[in-house]
Amino acid sequence: METFGQAVRRLRGELALREVARLAHLDPGHLSRVERGKRPPNADLARALDQALGTGGELAQIVAEAQSRRWDLDQSRPWQTVELLQRMRAGAVTPGTAESIQAAAFELCCEYPVREAATLRRKAHGWLGEVTRLLHQPVGLATHKELLTAAGWLTLLTACLEYDMGMRVGAEATRLGALELGREGGNPEIVGWAYEMAAWFALTQSRYRDVLDAAETGQAAAPNGSAAVQLAGQKAKAYARLRDTGAVRDILEWGRERLADMPYPSRTDHHFVVDPDKWDFYAMDAYRLARDDERAAHHAQTVLELGTGPDGERPPMRMAEARLTLAAVAARDGELEQAVATGIGALGGTRKSLPSLLMVAGELDGELSRRYPGETEAADFREVLDMVRGGHQPA
Repeated sequence: METFGQAVRRLRGELALREVARLAHLDPGHLSRVERGKRPPNADLARALDQALGTGGELAQIVAEAQSRRWDLDQSRPWQTVELLQRMRAGAVTPGTAESIQAAAFELCCEYPVREAATLRRKAHGWLGEVTRLLHQPVGLATHKELLTAAGWLTLLTACLEYDMGMRVGAEATRLGALELGREGGNPEIVGWAYEMAAWFALTQSRYRDVLDAAETGQAAAPNGSAAVQLAGQKAKAYARLRDTGAVRDILEWGRERLADMPYPSRTDHHFVVDPDKWDFYAMDAYRLARDDERAAHHAQTVLELGTGPDGERPPMRMAEARLTLAAVAARDGELEQAVATGIGALGGTRKSLPSLLMVAGELDGELSRRYPGETEAADFREVLDMVRGGHQPA
């Protein structure tokens, strides 16, 4: 079977690798390592090469097939479930059973940035079904509480995914379910994240005062964890859209100081954990809207640098919004062509949180319309944005 690197060599023919990298806007060294099999390819790299080489999606198909084979392998070897299944067959619900489910919930939350939303939602539903079944069996108080906690995290994750997928009504009902599970299980962090989700929903629906109300309530319920910091980030975004620059700066400074006092998380890919690197993501959005372009561009570049590694880009949704920020800065600097190219590139990822992406992309569209009325390039961006709004993947 032809490898990805072999396919690249075949398709580029006599074209030098450095020239291919230039055409695809890729780092030549990284592309060389991918071609030699020293680094794995990802979907974004494959699409960039397909476009540069005019290969009609051949390289993207190779990556997709490889991912499908890995997924099939994962499915044929259910990780960490053998002991759990044995206990279920024996009818024993022990603290170890609850710990296994909590571990599964933790890993699913770490898959949020990269796993396709519908697939991850199905997996979360599967584990919620197991928790429901176990809760109908006799268990001790401690185990009951642990099961409720696992269910709370799974429900929070499901609500995020449903909102990403445009299921607004269902997502709100699921969020309220997570809130009740957090209260019943005595877990203030789950309660705080349920309010953070309410703030996020309100932000993407332009209900900025509701963002502030949800943030205050959530921080009061969970003042000492990641949820409180993320709620501060949502407050900063809301104040930026209300044009209160002073409040934005105060909140960003508070969040930065609070993060510096917190232990660095063991897993930064967990969706319900805020690490210091993520603060650049909040800062770039707030400074973009405050029209502090120098700071906005600095934080966006930092997000891109921190998210780019030898195995590609993670997390793709955060990287897309960083590129939209740089596109907005370019538009204000009079660089229309660069702004449109960067903005269109940001819309092409396969893993999207549509409400957040459309909010930021819509703000860029407004910037382009105001500054460049009647320009063809601005209309090109609007056309691609309308495709994403309609549920289509840009070419």
